[in-house]
Amino acid sequence: MSRFTLLRNARVTRTQKVAVAVLAAAGATGALTATATPSNAQPAAAHAPAAVKPVSANGMPKLVTGEATTAEAKTADVSASVADGLKVTAVAKQDRAAHEAANRSMERASLAPKAAPKAAPKSYANNLDGWIRQSLDIMKNKGIPGSYEGLHRNIMRESSGNPNAVNDWDINAINGIPSKGLLQVIQPTFDTYHVKGTPHKLTDPVANITAAANYAAHRYGSIDNVNSAY
Repeated sequence: MSRFTLLRNARVTRTQKVAVAVLAAAGATGALTATATPSNAQPAAAHAPAAVKPVSANGMPKLVTGEATTAEAKTADVSASVADGLKVTAVAKQDRAAHEAANRSMERASLAPKAAPKAAPKSYANNLDGWIRQSLDIMKNKGIPGSYEGLHRNIMRESSGNPNAVNDWDINAINGIPSKGLLQVIQPTFDTYHVKGTPHKLTDPVANITAAANYAAHRYGSIDNVNSAY
């Protein structure tokens, strides 16, 4: 080998050493390796096998835990939105159905015939006029014939309108069952013809009139047909 060649190789060696020292100081040891590699050598990365993602059963790349593609995220968002929309729609339908049912109930209630207000109990004066009128209403309800005039006429003849009048001189009194009250009724007759709904007391004005009218209806057809002792 010639002296010139030796000197050139020595310079190259010193140059390489200087370069190595500089690169080492800079923390680029890998760059030194690349410099020392023959020019005809291929980079290792060029021959390394590419990383392959796992494939699912349908042939699509399988997601790694914690990873989600943009498309799948959008699909999930759309599905959630659709589900929420269906829930809202179902609730709205239920609310509308309940509202319509309530409206129908109100319409039926408004169309239903209204019950007539209950009439207040009729009041009567506590005198002869009131007693006769109350008796006439009971007689009408029970189907017992008679008029105001017929009742009043017989009452005035029998007792002069005194509900506590007692006959203590006729045959009934002699037999121990005197006639009593507005229409002078004996106890057995009162018990037989007493009208339900009136007091079971012989001298009660309304009970006495109504029982006497009932007796007269059975025997004479009506109290109106009685013009004397009966």
